[in-house]
Amino acid sequence: MTAIGETFRSLHVPGDPLVMINVWDRGTAKMMAALGAKALATSSAAHAYLMGKPDGGDVSRDDALAHAQEIVSATALPVQGDFENGFGDDPDTCAETVRLSAEIGLAGICIEDTMFPSGDAYAFDLTVERIKAAVSAARALPQDFVLTARADGVLTGRYDVDEAFRRLQAFEKVGADCLYAPLLPDMDAVRRVTSTLSKPVNVLAVGRMGKETRATLGDAGVARISIGSALARTTQRVMHDLGQSMIEDGDFTGLKQTISSDIVDKMLTGQS
Repeated sequence: MTAIGETFRSLHVPGDPLVMINVWDRGTAKMMAALGAKALATSSAAHAYLMGKPDGGDVSRDDALAHAQEIVSATALPVQGDFENGFGDDPDTCAETVRLSAEIGLAGICIEDTMFPSGDAYAFDLTVERIKAAVSAARALPQDFVLTARADGVLTGRYDVDEAFRRLQAFEKVGADCLYAPLLPDMDAVRRVTSTLSKPVNVLAVGRMGKETRATLGDAGVARISIGSALARTTQRVMHDLGQSMIEDGDFTGLKQTISSDIVDKMLTGQS
């Protein structure tokens, strides 16, 4: 367990970004490991969907930890927990979430600055205190643990890029290990973040950034690329479209897209 955090940290190399795949159960974790993934992450949205719930703060910390522990146990890869606001407003709650996450073998977690269920952004001073408390808890652990601090306002429409940048700077100052502002509008904004901040930067490969490649994001100084719930929602798109076609039209031709069970079995058993 001690080495997994060190391994995870070592994968964050500006210019040579880690592609961190967000998975949602043991099967998807094993499949991504078989395909060569070097690190995995949970997805709060994908986990909620798996439970039959909408995205957005309706999953308890106990449920999220149990879910993450299942994914940790599925492979030998480092796993990051996507833990929304840390499951509470208070800085002490964020610190406790760090401690509990380390106990189940997570290599790190991500904490964002969005309140639930309102979706509003935490006030600047409080959001910095929350990250500071999480960092302090991480540093007190007997093992290495990567704390990612996330400024969500561009994604949620609560503030602009300048405010996201201000928050990332503050998160860096209090010791966050990785910095993350989802849905930056363009590569100039990405380069502004990576060139000014000294800590590794994560980019979410959806929207405008989904048109980029690992190479172009690496050239911009990015250290980590995540996909959030996009892989889960891509799977759901297939289910939606094929389900609609079968139920409404009686058309089953879309099922020709199926992957061979032999391929899946080999990935799940580590034979590929």
